[in-house]
Amino acid sequence: MEELLKHEKERVILIGCQTDQDDEHFHYSMEELKKLVETAQGTVIATMTQKRQKVEPSTYIGKGKIDELLTFLEETEVDLIVFNDELTPSQIRNVHTRTKKTVIDRTQLILDIFAARAQSREGKLQVELAQLSYLLPRLAGQGLALSRQGGGIGAKGPGETKLESDRRHIRRRMDEIKAQLEVIVGHRERYRKRRKRNETLQIAIVGYTNAGKSTLLNRLADAETFEENQLFATLDPTTRKCSLPNGLTVLLSDTVGFIQDLPTTLIAAFRSTLEELVEADLLLHVVDCSNHDYVQHEVTVKQLIQELGAQQIPELVVYNKSDQKMDAFVPAYHVDSIEISAFERNDIEALKTAIEEKLIEQMTPYKVYIEANEGKLLATCKKSSVVQKIEWDEENEFYNVNGFVLAETAIGQELMKRMKEEEN
Repeated sequence: MEELLKHEKERVILIGCQTDQDDEHFHYSMEELKKLVETAQGTVIATMTQKRQKVEPSTYIGKGKIDELLTFLEETEVDLIVFNDELTPSQIRNVHTRTKKTVIDRTQLILDIFAARAQSREGKLQVELAQLSYLLPRLAGQGLALSRQGGGIGAKGPGETKLESDRRHIRRRMDEIKAQLEVIVGHRERYRKRRKRNETLQIAIVGYTNAGKSTLLNRLADAETFEENQLFATLDPTTRKCSLPNGLTVLLSDTVGFIQDLPTTLIAAFRSTLEELVEADLLLHVVDCSNHDYVQHEVTVKQLIQELGAQQIPELVVYNKSDQKMDAFVPAYHVDSIEISAFERNDIEALKTAIEEKLIEQMTPYKVYIEANEGKLLATCKKSSVVQKIEWDEENEFYNVNGFVLAETAIGQELMKRMKEEEN
């Protein structure tokens, strides 16, 4: 049975062109492309690379490499050619015309994985919108690739349509999806406003794909989000409650994993989902310190955070998988960070403490007296602020409470007001 499944997988050749990248970065990029193909249930049988000052405008790789590719295709059974870059419509058309094979690029491969992984209605609509945005300018160049509707890598989702009439159909479908997404985004915004009214602090978990974000969410919030050692295991955002050491309740939101050269169509399509990140009070930036390219992963995520306009939000870098970390691993010296293994209970507790300390940096200290009959206020303090001491004063019959609170919240304003009154 295993042999049968292996045989059913599409046989893929990878093509890469190294221009201004250094050798190590280019090699890693090709390795990542191989993992993407494996995630899409393909089998890489060969890799072909070329060094050039710039890519060939007509076929991406040079004429000599195309001839080498044609010779290889005559001798070997190949189902699919995958390029490690985003190709122009004419490049896809020209390579397909020469090779008579299905040609897809890195962007279409990522979109294909997203199409297979999306579970929620919103996720599916966002992926379809991204696919259609990508497809529209490439209709004339796709040929064989789109005729394999539902039949392999690069064929999941919208399928084949017929040029001009279908350009109109695609635009109409994109308008329909945008309208449906607006309704969903409206629901999300109302939910977000309700959360803000309830004044629950929000923490967004961000990071490179397969860094361990979903595993971390599960351990911090005792949730059951899907977790797997594969690229893009999580597409749909998940939000869960988490209690920090001193009782403060926060909301943790998992986000879609980032990747080098993440297609711009995907960033645009998932912008509403990624707004969770922009609205957060703290970013937990998860980095896989067992991956030899962890520095590049960290840089990629920081660039995307900046593109989304969230660079001003406080950030705690979580170097995950510390039990498997690289011998040469060195944490970035200019950021607040912690090294953990998501599977170690003590590490998770240490991370909760670090999160609390990072949130306290944004808060104002308070010290108030709460009467015995003000149980509701005391409960709100425990849930919505970081309470560091509660003492019962038997003589005066009140609680002496001190801790830290966000001054702009309703509970923060109430506590600041009390402090002023008590001082007077």
